[in-house]
Amino acid sequence: MASHYGQDPDVAARDNVLNLGFHFCYDLVKYLRQHICSTLGSVIEEEMEKCVSEQSRGEEPGYDTVVQCVFARVQDSAQYRDMMHSLKGVLTAVVGRMSSRLEEAARSPERQRKAHREKGSRHCPDSLSDSDSSFGRSYKFCPGKLQLLADQLDPRQPREVRREALQVLCSAPPSDILGCENWAVLCERLTAALSDPDPVFSDRILKFYAQTFVLLPLHMTKEIYTSLAKYLELYFLSRENHVTTVSAGVDVTNPKVTRLLQKVRLLSEYQKEVPSFWIRHPEKYMEEIVESTLSLLSVEHAPSRLVSAQTLDPICLFALVDPKAVWFKKWTHAHYSRTTVLRLLEKKYKSLVAAAVQQCIQYLELCETVKAGLILGQSNHCGEKQKTLYYSGQEVQYIYFIHSLCLLGRLLIYTQGRKLFPVKLKNRNDSVSLTDLLVLFTQLIYYSPSRPDTTPDVCSEDYSPASVVTGVLQILCDQECAIQCLYSSTVISALLQPIRNLTNGSEAAPDCSETTLVHVAGVLARIASVEEGLAVLLHGGNMSSCREDSPTGAHVIARFTKKLLDEEIPVFAGSALLPAVQGAFVSVCCQMCGTCEGLQALLPYGLHKAVAQAWRKTSLPSERIPTPGLGSHPVSSVSQGSQNTVAWEENLLDDLLNFAATPKGLLLLQRTGVINECVTFMSNQYARNLQVSRRKEVDYGVLATQVASTAAGAAMLRDSGILPCVCDASSSPGFVRALVAGLWSSLECGGDDARVTYPGPTPVEPIDRRCQKSFLALVSLLSSAAVYELLGHRDLPSRAEYSLREVPTSVTDIIDRLIILDSEAKIHSLFNYEQSHIFGLRLLSVVCCDLDALLLLEAQYQVSRVLLRAQEENRSETSGSHRDFIIDGLSVERNHVLVRMNVIGGPSERTLPPRVLEKGENPYPWPMFSCYPLPHCYLSKAMRNCYVKQGADLSELLSCLTVSEKQAEWAEDCRRQLCTAMKAEGAGLSGGALGELLEEFVLHVTEIPSECYFPSVEYTATDADVRSDSLSSMWELGVKLTVRYGQFLGLLKDGAESDLTLLLKHCERFLKQQQTPVKSPLLCLQGAYAGHDWFVSSLFLMLSGDREKTLRFLLRFSRLLASAFLWLPRLHLSSYLPADTVESGIHPAYFCGTHCTETLLKTEVPLVFSAFRMSGFAPSQICLQWVTQCFWNYLDWIEICHYIATCVLLGPDYQVYICIAVFKHLQPEILQHTQAQDLQVFLKEEALRGFRVSDHLEYMETLEHNYRPALLRAMRGICVQAS
Repeated sequence: MASHYGQDPDVAARDNVLNLGFHFCYDLVKYLRQHICSTLGSVIEEEMEKCVSEQSRGEEPGYDTVVQCVFARVQDSAQYRDMMHSLKGVLTAVVGRMSSRLEEAARSPERQRKAHREKGSRHCPDSLSDSDSSFGRSYKFCPGKLQLLADQLDPRQPREVRREALQVLCSAPPSDILGCENWAVLCERLTAALSDPDPVFSDRILKFYAQTFVLLPLHMTKEIYTSLAKYLELYFLSRENHVTTVSAGVDVTNPKVTRLLQKVRLLSEYQKEVPSFWIRHPEKYMEEIVESTLSLLSVEHAPSRLVSAQTLDPICLFALVDPKAVWFKKWTHAHYSRTTVLRLLEKKYKSLVAAAVQQCIQYLELCETVKAGLILGQSNHCGEKQKTLYYSGQEVQYIYFIHSLCLLGRLLIYTQGRKLFPVKLKNRNDSVSLTDLLVLFTQLIYYSPSRPDTTPDVCSEDYSPASVVTGVLQILCDQECAIQCLYSSTVISALLQPIRNLTNGSEAAPDCSETTLVHVAGVLARIASVEEGLAVLLHGGNMSSCREDSPTGAHVIARFTKKLLDEEIPVFAGSALLPAVQGAFVSVCCQMCGTCEGLQALLPYGLHKAVAQAWRKTSLPSERIPTPGLGSHPVSSVSQGSQNTVAWEENLLDDLLNFAATPKGLLLLQRTGVINECVTFMSNQYARNLQVSRRKEVDYGVLATQVASTAAGAAMLRDSGILPCVCDASSSPGFVRALVAGLWSSLECGGDDARVTYPGPTPVEPIDRRCQKSFLALVSLLSSAAVYELLGHRDLPSRAEYSLREVPTSVTDIIDRLIILDSEAKIHSLFNYEQSHIFGLRLLSVVCCDLDALLLLEAQYQVSRVLLRAQEENRSETSGSHRDFIIDGLSVERNHVLVRMNVIGGPSERTLPPRVLEKGENPYPWPMFSCYPLPHCYLSKAMRNCYVKQGADLSELLSCLTVSEKQAEWAEDCRRQLCTAMKAEGAGLSGGALGELLEEFVLHVTEIPSECYFPSVEYTATDADVRSDSLSSMWELGVKLTVRYGQFLGLLKDGAESDLTLLLKHCERFLKQQQTPVKSPLLCLQGAYAGHDWFVSSLFLMLSGDREKTLRFLLRFSRLLASAFLWLPRLHLSSYLPADTVESGIHPAYFCGTHCTETLLKTEVPLVFSAFRMSGFAPSQICLQWVTQCFWNYLDWIEICHYIATCVLLGPDYQVYICIAVFKHLQPEILQHTQAQDLQVFLKEEALRGFRVSDHLEYMETLEHNYRPALLRAMRGICVQAS
């Protein structure tokens, strides 16, 4: 019985002991703190002042050092010893007194029981808890007391009695009340009392409910919530309450309405908070809350045909306090509650969804039938409800419509939500399907009223139908469900129909303003940012026709944008918001042009020229804008209109940068003449660490990689700077300079974080993680064209002395300070010599994988000689005159780089020493060297002299070529025979055999006019005429590399070096006859072809070093289209190319060949394409490096021969197919190294192991069947002046 009347005495005794201990501990700690402060405070302050004075005289120690120093000095002081002595006596007395009190309290349980019985027998209000919490000590209501309160709350009791009872109830902790057995009776009385007309009484009950929601767990608050929801449901269903109609509006000043809104607001706030903790409780609690809510919101009265006669339903009031249905968003966010909500909507409360759809349809009908001016005010003031105390009927309907929009938009995201459609509506015969709803959404964007004269207010814009629908559709675009519902012909056609009407000169839609079109552009931009959405815009998706009379969405958008830029839309003539509309649609078009397929589709519209022209018009006034001075307010210095102009100019530059995402787009961008400004803008964004917009498919890393793949782009990255309108141009760091400075900061200076309190970890990786990003950026930047443009004809800034604070500013400085460390001054200028030098050697290793870059570094800086000298200096004296190499990180790295630079060969032809040590007695078994020749262990013995013997079936293959007299049939038969032979025994066809086959094939094909692309050029120079010509030092080194490789393969004999030199002189003289001189600051356009002619060198080896036979072949081969893509010097400064293409310095192998490769890569190997995007690297750069050096160092010699034979015999498009096959072959490794964040290094350093052209021939034939017409059309158009 004790549990019925109060707390158990034993429990009370234990509580008293615990409380006594708690208060004693608190008082003790308080006393100790005061005593220490009073005794040692002055000593601590004095010692801290001494430490500060010592810091000013010497090096500043860390925080931990200061604390330790002060503590040690205070502990040794006399004051500390006196304090400890006094505390010992005080604490001894206190502990003794406390022990006696605890023992006494523990021995007197009978006294506690007696006191408890006496206290329980007295009936007084003091039995309630006197604190706001029942923690530590729990006072509980006895049944009699709770029943008494319930009786006093009876409506028949006097008002004062009920108020007093409610006051007692509110003063007690809610947990004590809800934990009693009589809570159910009290709950009924509280629910009934909610209808009390006394406002004070009602407010106190709501206060009790609010306190309950805040303090108690879910299993208790659930009871309060469900009871309040049930009360509101009965309130609206009862006819006695005289619920107002919608047409009467909502008057917040009405006390009855105010109390009703307070109850609704309390439920709404709880709805938003409860999802954060209901997962920690049984699911039944959550289901009860959800069902009570949906039951309340589904309450509706018999509808009337007249809008003004509709009754104000609960959903309308909930919409007033939560216009954007935040509660529904939170309830459907997690799968735990979303499943229950959608299941109940489907089974019992589908009418709630139907009512939301009905509300949207009614609003659209109202917009179509009523003048916009009559309903404009509701959208303009819906966000200003805090400024008014009355909502009209139209405003209530409008807010309910916004609530319905947000609820439906959230439903569409989830599969179970979409299964609720089609929805059957009252007073309508047809059901509303999912497609019908999305078409309705698009119509709401156009037909809903807006304010076309000025920029909408933020508040009204947030609640405008166009803004809400745009947000819903944009979120839907990011979901997988968009493929099934949004990306359909019906929805896209409805979204584009007003744009199509405006383009044709007809009326788009009533009140279709500029703001509306900006919203539409926002939806289109989000659609274009998704691969499936872009495919729908470009190809029509499931549209039945893509004929000219029914253009796809991309063409509709491009035509409209072109007319906007040309200001040919009369509706918007003179509009202040025209630039906003132009910018929105230009962004959509340029975003599509940032992809290969999008650029190809929109190329006829010349958007790059139109956007560049718009930028020129905008930049003229912006150049006259004064730069704000120091201390001046930007608003006072520059007008708002000028700031808008600058923003419009930057947006156009950012849009133009999308063209740089593809090789062909980069050529078009360079032709516009504004690429320098675009690169400058990109450099500014990169320097400020700004991210690209969410709509862009590529980031600035990919753009910089594409730009750096060309000579002009590399020069612009070097010379680019901050835009004058943003900052003073004199402080411009330039892209390359900013990159180098960031690298040096990470490598030599370390981080700029807070004060170091402990030593940083010593890096164990060759390249520290802090420097990894800068390393990859430099690797992506230093393509062959960039290396020649950044380093060509530039001497190293070698000095006798270097300052420790001197920061490099260029790539030349990086080579001088990190790679070619040939002096003590350079070594002593580095804080982390070994780590920094290894970084430089790793960078050199990657750069030298490009053979043209290797030749340039060797010709200008003799890098190998420097490294060999460093290896010689790294030897130790042992016995006698013998000196052993010291094995350390630098010597191992140098050995690897020297072998990589001096040995040419594929994966089976050369062996590169590892960069790591092995376990065991001999950790590094690879021989080091400090002079030539290299040890033979780095050349594969098995591959020597294995390419000399001709294939067994070659004689039969050659005999088949002379059977037919018709050249066309003969050529086709030759191609078939090659494919058959390669599939049967690809490795059995040697380079010499394929060379003879190529010679015969070109001899016959050049007799067919349809096969010839370039005209025949007469060449009459003799050996004597060209013998006096000179080759560049790079070409001479390339000749030596080629001859050394050919002799290793057993293909060349003595005297081959002079023959190859003479052959290259003939080729240079022959090509010079077809060149047009160009005046350009680019180094690559100042004279002969910058790199070595690797194609001629390959043919020289294939034809066994026969100079005359090779020259005859080249003279005939130069007429074929394949020569433009295999023989890169063929079109250097060529008179056959358009003048602007020649001046750009961009080779057709890049803007056409690699562009086609990227186009096919996205379709054929999408995972690899995505890996490139994630890595910030462009596939076009590595493809260009492969084809420029004819896959030397990447494939074995026989596979190089197969590559050349395949592209010559089967067509130049096979160059693209081979690159795609390589990527497909490397897909597992590419994905792995993408995750390891070293994809650039892997693709440039690693050979293509296991790749054989013959193994992928069937796959390439499939690619030919699917893509050949488009690819050959693009390749044949390289000499045509593009638009």
